[in-house]
Amino acid sequence: MSESGARNAPHTESAGSLPLARRRGAAWQRLLPWGITAVCFFWLYHNVSAAAARQHHELIPYLLSIFERVDWGSFLAIVIPYSLFYFAIDSLVLYRVINWFNARVRYLDILPVRASTYILSILNEQVGKGAMAVYLHRREGVPGWQVGSSMLFIMFCEFYYLLAWATLGVALRWESLPSVFHAIPLVTLGAALWFVFHLLYFQGSILGASTLRDRPLLHAFRQARPWQYATIVLLRSPALLAGVIAYTLVMRLFGVTLSFGQVLGYLPVVFFGAAVPGPMRAVAITLWTVLVPAHAAEMAAFGLVMHNFFIFFNAAVGLLFLRRAQREIFGAAL
Repeated sequence: MSESGARNAPHTESAGSLPLARRRGAAWQRLLPWGITAVCFFWLYHNVSAAAARQHHELIPYLLSIFERVDWGSFLAIVIPYSLFYFAIDSLVLYRVINWFNARVRYLDILPVRASTYILSILNEQVGKGAMAVYLHRREGVPGWQVGSSMLFIMFCEFYYLLAWATLGVALRWESLPSVFHAIPLVTLGAALWFVFHLLYFQGSILGASTLRDRPLLHAFRQARPWQYATIVLLRSPALLAGVIAYTLVMRLFGVTLSFGQVLGYLPVVFFGAAVPGPMRAVAITLWTVLVPAHAAEMAAFGLVMHNFFIFFNAAVGLLFLRRAQREIFGAAL
């Protein structure tokens, strides 16, 4: 082999192995949500079967008896308005952030595309965010990385908004919540210290030599001011409070009575679980059975119906806007 061939041989091997590594990485990422879902449903099966056995019932008849007791008319009367209200708030947050950091877009123009992304989000929320990036790129010429930066900003704010409400809920219901919830104030303290560091870093007040903040994907964080973080938390909060009311009332339809204060303590934590990627929102459903173990079967049925009706109803709303969304996203290319 020539000297040049010897130099090129390792490069050729590395280039050939890189796509394989990427394929393996992609396969692992695709399989992980399904693995998490399988573990959650195994846990649910075990706990719900045990609950049925304690009542001297077989599993399936026991679950069917729970569903038979539900007043489905009342269920729809509660969940449909809540879902529409959430959609309006969710779109408002997106509208506000995009207008801050990306382009001037009307709220009414955000609605059809945001609704349509709920269809894609049934299995993968990130695909829905990708559709929004395509829309803004085609309509306003906004680079995809810039939209991605705004989505990261929203996710960052959502973490703090859920944590803030979880902390309040724990403070209000300290004695009645499981002891594991007593760690939430410590998590909040750590998150608050991190937020101070985060602000100082992106303002350039500390670690001035660091170039990480200059990366395009962090564009929104370089532009953001403290009041904008607070604004997103405030804009999101009505959706959570509406969720506390809706979830509490629907639980009662399934035979479980909790106070609004208890649900305020539980719901932000469950919403963290709902953010874990995977079909059927299995983590959120499992959390309900862990939080209310005395009613494991009822909470499993409640969680399965509540979370998935919410997802599929929003997707159905997206279908109403789908034609306009297609025109907005792909019209320029047709």
